[in-house]
Amino acid sequence: MAVQNSQTTLGVYEADQLVGHWRVATDDRRTADDWGLLVSSLLALGPRSGSVEGVCICSAVPAALHALRATTADYLPEARTVVVGPGVRSGLPMLTDNPREVGTDRVANAIAALESFGAPCVVVDAGTATTFDVVNAQGQYVGGAIAPGLQISLQALQEHGAQLRQVELSAPRSVIAKNTVEAIQSGAVFGFAGQVDAIVTRIVSELAGSAGEVEVIGTGELSSFVSDHCSTVGRCEPWLTLEGLRIIFDRNS
Repeated sequence: MAVQNSQTTLGVYEADQLVGHWRVATDDRRTADDWGLLVSSLLALGPRSGSVEGVCICSAVPAALHALRATTADYLPEARTVVVGPGVRSGLPMLTDNPREVGTDRVANAIAALESFGAPCVVVDAGTATTFDVVNAQGQYVGGAIAPGLQISLQALQEHGAQLRQVELSAPRSVIAKNTVEAIQSGAVFGFAGQVDAIVTRIVSELAGSAGEVEVIGTGELSSFVSDHCSTVGRCEPWLTLEGLRIIFDRNS
């Protein structure tokens, strides 16, 4: 389970196969029982066999993490629980000024990308923020970048533009828009794509000394926008964070 600021991603694995996955809205007001009922309902719907043997959680929302610890204790008492954080073995060398500052979802993304596609690689996670995580040719996490996400950028524009309305998040017919709605969509979607391509291009340039081609993977709730409109992103893996959590769980079992 990956709890991020706007959405929470949940998945069920049987061995190394993802057999069920969901995205739900993150709400830091949820109690342990709220989470328990939600998780129990999703598990009842999912294609799985047997009981839950283990749970791996990463969270960018401290209040949610506190409640989830109680949820696993009360609703999944037989399951071994791993909460990604300091002291948990990731197997990923962290070459940053303060490794504790790096979001645990970002660590999971980098681990999954390295394990699945090799190094060097870059993960672009498009959610509340757009994060860029970089693994060099030696398999070391060397840092990244954080930019405002597409949806919150649109919300800020609507809140501060007196004559600008709320619009559907979709690509317009053309970058040269003929009306206000499509003009906002054009600026948002193609501006987002240009931002991603510009940052990835600079990252790849800095990794120029790395051996091998740099693999660029898009993930997150807006991964389809990354893959559809960004020329630098070669793969779309919307459930990459869950794969990283599976790997971390296995390394701590």
